[in-house]
Formats: sequence, C-alpha cells, structure tokens
Amino acid sequence: MHASHFNRKTLAIALLASSSLVAATPAFAEDKTDDGDAIIVTAQKREQNLQDVPASVTALSTKKLEDLQVNELADMVKFLPSVTIQTAGPGFSQVYFRGVSSGENANHSASLPTVGTYLDEMPITTIQGALDIQAYDLARVEALAGPQGTLYGASSMAGTVKMVTNKPDMTSTYGAVDLELNQVQHGGVGGIAEGFLNLRLTDTVAARLVGWYRHDAGYIDNIPGCRTYPSSGIEQCNTAYAKDDYNDADTYGGRLALGIDLDDNWTLRPTVMGQIQKVHGTFAQERSSAVTKDYQTVQYNYEYSQDKWLQAAMTIEGKLGNWDLVATGGQLWRQDETYQDYSDYAFFYDSYYHSLDPASGYLVYDNDGNQISPNQYIQGTDRYRKSFGEVRISSPADAPIRFIGGVFAQRQTHYITQHYIIDGLADESDDPDQRVEVPGTVDNIWLTAQKRVDRDLAAFGELSYDLTDKLTLTAGGRIYYYKNSLEGFFGFAGADYEGPSTVSGAPYDVFDKATSDTGFIHKLNATYKITPDVLVYATWSRGFRPGGINRRGTLPPYGPDTLDNYEVGWKTQFGPITFNGAIYQEDWKHIQLSFLGANGLTEIRDAGIARIRGIEGDLSFHEGGLTLGISGSYNDAKITRDFCEIANADFDCTTPGNSLLAPAGTQLPVTPKIKGNALARYEFPIGDWKGHIQMAISHTGKRRNDLRPDINAIVGNLAAYTTADFSLGFDTGAYRAEIFATNLFGSKGVVNSSTQCDETICGDVGDFAPGGGVFYDTLIKPRLIGIKVGADF
Repeated sequence: MHASHFNRKTLAIALLASSSLVAATPAFAEDKTDDGDAIIVTAQKREQNLQDVPASVTALSTKKLEDLQVNELADMVKFLPSVTIQTAGPGFSQVYFRGVSSGENANHSASLPTVGTYLDEMPITTIQGALDIQAYDLARVEALAGPQGTLYGASSMAGTVKMVTNKPDMTSTYGAVDLELNQVQHGGVGGIAEGFLNLRLTDTVAARLVGWYRHDAGYIDNIPGCRTYPSSGIEQCNTAYAKDDYNDADTYGGRLALGIDLDDNWTLRPTVMGQIQKVHGTFAQERSSAVTKDYQTVQYNYEYSQDKWLQAAMTIEGKLGNWDLVATGGQLWRQDETYQDYSDYAFFYDSYYHSLDPASGYLVYDNDGNQISPNQYIQGTDRYRKSFGEVRISSPADAPIRFIGGVFAQRQTHYITQHYIIDGLADESDDPDQRVEVPGTVDNIWLTAQKRVDRDLAAFGELSYDLTDKLTLTAGGRIYYYKNSLEGFFGFAGADYEGPSTVSGAPYDVFDKATSDTGFIHKLNATYKITPDVLVYATWSRGFRPGGINRRGTLPPYGPDTLDNYEVGWKTQFGPITFNGAIYQEDWKHIQLSFLGANGLTEIRDAGIARIRGIEGDLSFHEGGLTLGISGSYNDAKITRDFCEIANADFDCTTPGNSLLAPAGTQLPVTPKIKGNALARYEFPIGDWKGHIQMAISHTGKRRNDLRPDINAIVGNLAAYTTADFSLGFDTGAYRAEIFATNLFGSKGVVNSSTQCDETICGDVGDFAPGGGVFYDTLIKPRLIGIKVGADF
C-alpha cells in the first residue's frame, strides 16, 4: 500500500534525488583565493593544491559561498553544472553526480543514496539524504565527481560532497556578525541572523562558536476547496487549513569546536554541531488546472515537518616518525517528525473502485457500522543513529613513493514509524473484508514500524609512484563487507504473523530479513605534468552501493550496483586564465531502481545496465578586479539493455509472466543533457572601500520524470529553465553591505513532479475521478530580493 513520493506530501517516506555533478573544477570553482594563494583541498584525504589533484573536484570557499548567496544545498548545486537536485523541501534533498539517477522514490526501506556526504571527516549520509546544513562559516565545500569508493567507500558510488568547517584559530580572538532581510515573490518577508566567535584561550587551545537562525517566508497558497467521495457522498473541505504563504520554514543551530595542540605533533579536534528545521505546509504546487493557478495547492490535512540533528565528532591528528596518522570517530543523531496530507490516496482509490462497481469504493466504517470519510493523513517519525570510526596513515607527501591507507567502520540504525490514520476507524469487525485499525494503534488503517540497520566494514589504500618528475602512477583498492537488515511490521490489521516484535510500536513482525556481501573495488590513475601549470590525467575507477531488502515477501533482496568510470581530464592555468575539464564514460551495472508496485508498496528491481557519456569543463578569467567564468556539462545517460519487470541474465522481457518496462536507449530520468553556468563579477575601489557588482546565470535543460515510458507519459517531462542572480555591494574592511536578487526574472523551474499514490490511479486523467488526477510540481524558489549587512570584530 502506502509508499513515498518526492514532494512534501509524503515527506517522511520520501526523499529526493536527481542527477549529475561536477566538472573538473567546474562552476566557478576557485583555483586561487583573493590574495593569490592556492586553494588547498583534502579531496584525496591529504592536503593538496586544487590544481594538482588529478580528479574532477570543485572547491567553493567561504567567500565564494557568500558571493553566490549560498545558504543551503539547493543554492550550492545551482552552480555545479554536472549536478542536478530533486527536493521535497528543506531537509529532504538528495544529489546525483553526472546523470547517475534512476528516478527512485527514496523510500525509507529502499536503496541508499549514490552520493556520499561528509561533514569534515564524518560521513553523514542517511537514507533520507544529505543534512541541509546552513552554509555559514564553512572553509569550503568540495565536490568530488565520479566514483570515490576506494577512499570514501559505500554510497560514494557516483561522487562525494565534503563540507569542511573553519577550524579554531590559536593566533587571535575575532568574530563576525551577518544579517539579512529579504522578501520572496508571491510571498512574505524572511531573514537570516548568523555569527561566529573565535576564542584564543591559550597558545595551544582555541574554541570556535558559531550560531545561525534563518526564516524562509512561504510562497505557496493553500486555497479553499471541497470534494465529495463518490462511494459515500461525504464532502470534505479544507477550510481549517486554507492559508496564504503556506510553506514557511525556520532553521536554527550552532557549532562548538575546540582545537587543542598537545605538542608540536599531536592535535585534538572535538566538535559538536546541531540544527533544528521546522517547516509548515508543502513546497509543491498542484499542476495548474481549473481549480489552481501557479503557486497554489489544495490540501485537506495539517502538514508540518521538523528535522533535528546533532553531530559529535573527535579527530586526532599526529605523527608517527615522518608519517601522518589520523584517527577520527563520531556519532550522528537525527530525528524527523512529519504530518502529511494523504487524502488523494483515499479519494482516487475510492473513485477508481466506485467507477468499476457503483456498490464498491474505498469503504471504511466506525464501530457502529456507519460509513465514514476515508480521508487519510500520515503522522511519521524517523529516528537515525550513525556511528563511525576511521584510522588512517599516510607517508610524506614529498616522497617519490606515497601511500595512504586505513580501516573504516560505520553502523546506521534507522527506526521508522508511520501512522496512516482515518479518524473514527473501527477497531474490530465481524466482516473479514472490512478494514479495521491495526492492533495497538488508534485509527491506523496502515502502520509502518520498522528497524533498519546498515553496517559497513572496510580496509583501503592507495599507492602513488613518481615514475619520472612528470609522470605519476596511482593504484588503489578497497575491500569491503556490508550487512543490511530490515525487520518489523508494515501493513493493515490481519497481516501475516511471524512472532512477537522487538521493534517499538510494532504489534508483531511480518518480516525479519538481512543480506550481506563482500567485495573489492579499485582505482587506477596516470597523471602527467606537461608543465607546472598544465596537467593531464587518465582514471579507471569503480564505486559501489550496498544491496538491501525488499519488503514485499515475493521479491528477493536486491544486490549491490556498481559504477565503472573511464575518464581523461586536464587542468591548466595560463596567467589569469584557468581551463579545466574532463571527458568520461560511466557504466552503471545492476541498477537499483525503486518504484511503486502493487498497492503503492515500494519495490527495488535490477534495471540492468546504463551508460553515461559526458564532457564537462570550466573556463575562467581573473585579473585585477574582474572575474569571468563559464562552465557546463553534457551528459548522455541511457539504459543499454531492456528493463524487464522480472530481471534475467539475457534481459529478455518476453519470458512467461514478464513485461517490458523500458526499452534499451531510454534516457535516465531527472538528468538534463545540458546544464551550465556563467558568472561576471567586478570589484572596484570606492576610496578606501571595495565595491562589487555581480551577475550569475544558471541553466538546467529538459529532463524525464520517470525511466518507464508509460509512467513518464502520465507524469510528463520536466521543462528546461534558466535563472539569473544579481548583487551590488561594498566592504569597508570592518563593515559590509549588499543588495541582491536571486531568480531575478521569476523563473518557474520544476525540480520534481509526483502524485500521492500509483501514477495510474492518482495521476490518471480518465473519467473515473471528477476533474482527473492531481499532480504536484515542486518549484525552485521564486524571485528573492534582499539586503545583507555584516561586521567583523
């Protein structure tokens, strides 16, 4: 039955995804800071000049994040030409690199993301996707395109995003405060208050305290509406929930970090960071119809979500002779609470069954035998706990033979509780065909109470050898073991019994399954430095994503999928001009495709093989106060074998009981073939002050919604869109001010389309439901105009 879709309506189940990331330093990535110093990154787990890293890496510094008005993950991705994002709203987003997207619905019981997310040294990837961290006081964001499995492991199959915080500084005490006031088109007034304080406590101890608060004004209106359930004639209206600017959000959090030098060789870095995000309403509009217009929806139940998380980590850095040692570990606690409208499910199934038989419908009754409204809503709680540890050593970086290697372990436990509620539902009945509440619940027609555990162990290493002073060869590998399990209850009352449950809230277990595997992935690289400023490289690397459990008892566990990357790239710098790029082919095998099967229950099937061929590049010019940049990517991502309902080694969809879901040559969904950015910034003196003016443009091409042509024809394609941002300001050295506008021309770009249930029911445009189906389109944020002021002290 109930599953999740990518919009705020089924937020607890769903999360989002999308495709395609990063050029070889694409999208205005900086190769130098403003004072001319090289950007240092840790993409390969040791400090290196960005231009010396033989891989496709983007690094956005503190200043660049500020210049581009980046507050959250969606803002960042806009300026990465090989990345696409799908989002259900704040706190519910996933990214995909280079077109590696199958359009999965990211159900809580489905596949892990294909992109790994790190906060400093700690992996913070959850099934829900990346933490939506406020982008303040970050030293940089590093985006690593292509498989990063040897150093970063499971779920870095397509790439890795690292958010690196500013460390405590022991040289002095200082800080900053920044304020913003803004107004969103079609909506209200929002703002941001954030600041940090760096405290020099002694010559060897420092602390850094960071805090932030952000209010995002709403711009979706929940307009008044009514509808009548055909089988009962019961009318439902949303008068109690109708509201303008329905989708406002508040985000607040902080970070406390310590830096402790024990001596010249050993340093401790404990950190605690947390955030709470409260969101009202939905970030999706109903596709324009006779009832709704742009930025409008009609929702019949209360909608709200709260995403709160706390991360505690410790990193120890030291020396063993002339080798470096890093030991790091941490804990992540995350809890989401969601309230979601699910009335479309009830209404459209009621309409569908009633159209087949006027005496039928989505029929539910109370304890007195009276037929009641099947209106349905969801109350959900997802609780995560992730523990991780890694110990690694690395040889001197200036030696002709260099090694980095270590061991890694992590365990993530996810407690999933979702109550699908029909108010007044009978708790028992003599009629075996009548739906009653799940035992131990109040008015739950369906309950999900599960415990999911994902475990990973690995040993990894990379060895580099300077064959000459220009040619370096690198070989790396990772031996991994994973074991993933899922147990608990999901279903209606009367589901099959398998003994008492150890899962909180579950009346009994209907399943208790586990799957595990051991394997090896590799990386081979050759790098040639033609001159100190011109580098070319070739890489063959492999990434993987662990397998898992299908809840539907008739389906077996799904195995791991893999991504082989064949890439040649270049990094060049000629005075003020930098030109970087890469050409690649990626072969994706045993694709884990999740979609809604019978009764809306998520299924994960092997969708076979896909091939992504692409090119990405970045050209920038920086001299004096003028910076110009243009970057873009082209990704041709398609499946190369027929996708059958029942997978087999021959990809033969004509076998008994089988059917063709998508033919070979079908484009992967959610991924534009073309995506690009352009930037122009000019900084100029105003007496002793520094002024600036900036214009940035981002374009995202047309995308499919679903891999399966029949379903994509129902939901429709995602149209191309272009946004433009503008800013003008000054900086006195101690004070700064800026006026800005994002999405200046009010583009209505759609990043996701969905329905509340099976697209052939909730999205059907036939005659069985009055007015046809309801589609929900999640839009990019409309035009935002604001003013920012800040001060350093």
